[in-house]
Amino acid sequence: MIPFGDLSREYSELAYEIEQTIKCVCRSGWFVLGKKVEEFENAFAQYIGNSTFAIAVGSGTEALHLSLVAAGVQQGDYVITAPNTAVPTVSAISSAGAEPLFVDVDENSFNINPSLLRETVKKQKRDLGKKLKAIIPVHLYGQSADMDPIIEIAREFNLKIIEDACQAHGAEYKGCKVGSLADYAAFSFYPSKNLGAYGDGGIILTKDPAEAEKLKMLRNYGQEKRYYHKIIGFNSRLDDIQAAILLVKMKYLDKWNERRKQIANLYSELITNSKIIKPSEQPHCRHVFHLYVVRFLQRSELQNYLESNGVRAMIHYPIPIHKQQAYNYLGFTENDFPVAEKLAKEILSLPIFPQLMNTEVETIAELINKFAGVFAADEVLQIA
Repeated sequence: MIPFGDLSREYSELAYEIEQTIKCVCRSGWFVLGKKVEEFENAFAQYIGNSTFAIAVGSGTEALHLSLVAAGVQQGDYVITAPNTAVPTVSAISSAGAEPLFVDVDENSFNINPSLLRETVKKQKRDLGKKLKAIIPVHLYGQSADMDPIIEIAREFNLKIIEDACQAHGAEYKGCKVGSLADYAAFSFYPSKNLGAYGDGGIILTKDPAEAEKLKMLRNYGQEKRYYHKIIGFNSRLDDIQAAILLVKMKYLDKWNERRKQIANLYSELITNSKIIKPSEQPHCRHVFHLYVVRFLQRSELQNYLESNGVRAMIHYPIPIHKQQAYNYLGFTENDFPVAEKLAKEILSLPIFPQLMNTEVETIAELINKFAGVFAADEVLQIA
């Protein structure tokens, strides 16, 4: 079986370094918000650049949630995001007491459509006024959203921007790393991410030192110093063992991202089945291919065919947020976001991780090229 991902292969490369750094933390006797967390925060802030401050937290979802709280989002407010993201993006909005609003996505990039965003913001600002507080552009699958027009719209309508960079460690937009482009940014270190811990973890980026101090209090019960609670806060702290592991793995991030790009290029070169639409790198973007997502009308049949031939492929994500049962209360209906709904029926994520071998990529591409399916004459996918 060719796996969708295999963290055991990664561990075999790093075992000695990982085990030694865990031993060091255990011997130190400090396991939460200690020196390794501070060291990792500094290293990650330096990696992202543009004078950012980094605040390590318990998960990517909590990074989004605390960013929203820091931005002043509260009960009864509204936050805009894309409907084709992972549910945790919207869970964070709900956790802040706000209600999500959705803007459909661009069919080529899968990211939020800036033209539709302007229309939505203009209408909702008129209807909701100051209750419309923020935009969360998602850098989906490892490619940046088109940030310049999003930033322009946010400034025009006095909205905060929180980048959801949970799938985009090392991705760039016009030469700047995502995470440095807006008021706040959230990254996840879930194990399968381009930079993953061995458990949950996340980090928030901001350029504002006062916001950084506020976020440090928010993650730790609102404490300004021990037992002195200045604001109402939460428990969202990164463990030192996870920080130590991330420090080891961070040294390899650019190398691993480059390998992901090589694998993506190999897929794009070898897959010649004309019925498959392959992902594209948008202008001004550096895609880090957290996922390599193709489009195909008979997606389920192809997925089953690959599975029967020893290849694990997955779907990210089969049900848009507005069609999830948990969010029925929002009142959206079929075709409210037609591009997101269309993509959800066609997308399939192929195996991609740095330790995937070229021979495995070749096998997958060969199987895809052999798969014809049963098509009517007009059933070839076209990009609008």
